[in-house]
Amino acid sequence: MAFFLMRCLNNPDVHELREQIRPEHRAWVSSGGNGLVSVLIGSALVDDESRSCGNFGILEAKSRADAEAFAEGDPFRRAGIVATIELTPLPDTFQARRISEPMSPRLPAD
Repeated sequence: MAFFLMRCLNNPDVHELREQIRPEHRAWVSSGGNGLVSVLIGSALVDDESRSCGNFGILEAKSRADAEAFAEGDPFRRAGIVATIELTPLPDTFQARRISEPMSPRLPAD
């Protein structure tokens, strides 16, 4: 298993569309992209005026390809809300066990 920091930045002027798609996005996150990943924690990102400008998450995945598929399959991305996605690997020393309530089911250990 590997851990990734996912950072997604939105296109400008997508607030109304984001609110429409948000229930689909939340269902995607809760399911870990239908089991592609485990979303350990995440949140919206806001700009200086407290408007949503993106989101972040810490993902546990079997591979980078699974983490990428999760990010690309997110309804926010498919609807054109997300402009850019960054996936940064986290070190082996990342202490995932300190996150007590993951946002989606944990992946089974191999």
